[in-house]
Amino acid sequence: MKNNDFKHYTVMLNETVNSLNSDGSDKIYIDATLGGGGHSELILKKISPNGKLISFDLDEDAIQASSARLKGYKNIKIINRSYGEIQEVLNELGIEKITGGIIFDLGASFHQFNKAERGFSFQKDAPLDMRFGESQTKTAADVVNTYSEKELTEIFSKYGEERFSKTIARAIVNNRPINTTLQLADLICKSTPRTNSKIHPATKVFQALRIEVNNELLNFENTLNRLLPLLSVGAIISVISFHSLEDRIVKNFFKKYSSNCRCPIHQAKCTCEGKILELVNKKPILPTEEEISENPPSRSAKLRVAKVIKVFNRV
Repeated sequence: MKNNDFKHYTVMLNETVNSLNSDGSDKIYIDATLGGGGHSELILKKISPNGKLISFDLDEDAIQASSARLKGYKNIKIINRSYGEIQEVLNELGIEKITGGIIFDLGASFHQFNKAERGFSFQKDAPLDMRFGESQTKTAADVVNTYSEKELTEIFSKYGEERFSKTIARAIVNNRPINTTLQLADLICKSTPRTNSKIHPATKVFQALRIEVNNELLNFENTLNRLLPLLSVGAIISVISFHSLEDRIVKNFFKKYSSNCRCPIHQAKCTCEGKILELVNKKPILPTEEEISENPPSRSAKLRVAKVIKVFNRV
């Protein structure tokens, strides 16, 4: 892959990086979702030469393109692993704490959607793949062709919030094998009633399959739950989400740890550490109209930011 073949629009670039307050900083930062390297590059421009950035991505194309883009910077470590392994990687690097902050830009990238052979899009014919990284074994074709009707219904309903989940699942089971994106999209269109929605009938099912293949929501939630002990007081957590399921996880996590007490309601005496996070923005930050006009998919993005205000020792 040529580096100029990797196209990626960095959503809410300035808002996200500015939330880290990293100007001239010599602290340690994490970009959990490197992608095209936009957020990482701006962080590197802002931090001091003594600061350090560690950036993660499973996607080999992203690693290749961003490594070339950021080759002039000496204070970055690019890791071709899932952000779910942040703790393990920090241990390997001998780093105890993330002192500056961490950003997450969730979901699939522009490049993944537009590179046909990756199988993320129903607008181009390709094998049903949808893996974020080649090291993963399960593909969308495996899910479509081996899961039971009940399992498919649950996935489409839970991860896609698809109202015709059962109808689509039954059609899939009755028409296996299904191995390409257009084959699946065509089946979805034929098996569901026409509506006035401007959204393509296959959109929610493809989203659900992508989440299932990459175990996105569980991986993200587990990472958040393991994150607080790794962050120093003053460190920032910034998260860009693109649909309600992701945003709900972030909102609930921030709400839980910005509360004065997390003990069970029936417990007479508080035994938790109390408030760990302070919300930087109570309502999510949204992209500007200018950004939406430049990059329409950014219209669904929401940025939530919180600051660590107390040491957290227990998971």
